[in-house]
Amino acid sequence: MKPLNTYQNFYFIGIGGIGMSAIARYFKSIGGNVAGYDKTQTKLTSALISEGIDIVFKDEITPEIRSLTPENTLVIYTPAIKKLDILDYFDKHDFTVLKRAKVLGMITENTDCIAVAGTHGKTTSSSLVAHLCKEANLPFSCFLGGISENFKSNFHFNGSEISVVEADEYDRSFLNLVPDWAIVTSMDADHLDIYGDKANFEKGFRDFAQLLPENNHLFIRKGIEIGRNAKTYAVNEEADFYSNNIREIGDKIYFDFHSAHADASDFVWEIPGIHNVENATAAIALLNSFGVDLETLKSGIANFKGIKRRYTKHQFANGKIYIDDYAHHPTELNAVIGSIKHFYPEKKLLVVFQPHLFSRTRDFAEGFANSLNQADELLLLDIYPARELQENFEGVTSKWLLDKVVLDKKEVSTLEEAFNKIKEKDFDVLLTVGAGNIDTLYDEIVEWLTGN
Repeated sequence: MKPLNTYQNFYFIGIGGIGMSAIARYFKSIGGNVAGYDKTQTKLTSALISEGIDIVFKDEITPEIRSLTPENTLVIYTPAIKKLDILDYFDKHDFTVLKRAKVLGMITENTDCIAVAGTHGKTTSSSLVAHLCKEANLPFSCFLGGISENFKSNFHFNGSEISVVEADEYDRSFLNLVPDWAIVTSMDADHLDIYGDKANFEKGFRDFAQLLPENNHLFIRKGIEIGRNAKTYAVNEEADFYSNNIREIGDKIYFDFHSAHADASDFVWEIPGIHNVENATAAIALLNSFGVDLETLKSGIANFKGIKRRYTKHQFANGKIYIDDYAHHPTELNAVIGSIKHFYPEKKLLVVFQPHLFSRTRDFAEGFANSLNQADELLLLDIYPARELQENFEGVTSKWLLDKVVLDKKEVSTLEEAFNKIKEKDFDVLLTVGAGNIDTLYDEIVEWLTGN
């Protein structure tokens, strides 16, 4: 296979995906000619176009596509794409066509790669690692699964000696990486449509862990059985690296950090939730081991603004609180709702949840119901299908899931009806949560609550 630096043109099929767009931005930043296709226009595709990337939204062979040659063009696609005329064209004309994960793996081959894996927490943790690399002025590029509030992007280029990547377990993509350092935040079963069962899912993570060249370059949350020796991290219990003395003062969270070599008190940041202190502990542990001093890390933690749609919080003049989050697994829902209940125990919580995938809804229905039972009122949106078809999951609907929830105040809604329904509800805290297109409600909710 030809090295990446032999190509001048890079065409992305599904360029609007969060993982795809980060790689597109990378090739653009190093001088490549980047273009692509996506089926829908979004804020992200608009941002890419504003950065000088040509994107089409119709599945047709344009003159620009016909002008490309196999010799100097690499085609990158996402496995979410099943059938497309553009993809068929590139296949028939002998272009090199590679999955996103393969290309990301090739990028990491010649870097000191820091990879962050886990069913939950990997986007926050990888974004924090990247932010701390920037604070330390390390020569890094990062490829994130969310939009960093500090970078205002899912990609940042500060050099190419180090790569910081979110290691995605979907489709076993993370096995294409060449990691030198890694964090594993969690290993709760997910993507059973790919892995089949929990045992195979966990094997995927153990296979990922085996890619690491050294035991002391692998950092795992204490309690995870990863199948090899590794450094452990934890919160409120001793481990190789751990944080404790967690307290909230005003809108800030304080904690102390400990390792065999150093202790540091009064780390402070604005990111709520015990689970996020856990993510911070992992990032501090790895980068301190990488050679970054604790004072630089403390400064970076204080400056970290978080990730869009990861516990994005607004407080309004009328006293209402609005939180938007990407959680789409029962464990993630428990973490978000648990944090809200911890910080606002007396406030009435309205949860607006959009399930993501029929298969995930089916596989974790009881867990979802138990998580959602913690709300005071529930507005359950229709299931976001993504790559799946309802006809293949007969009977798996939001109404079916709602019947498992024991709340008195609960109903199903379409996305289109949701905003008007929200305006009629009595709540102190509003949580919109899910990984589909529920984020389209965000702007009008903020505008409405600001005006009230």
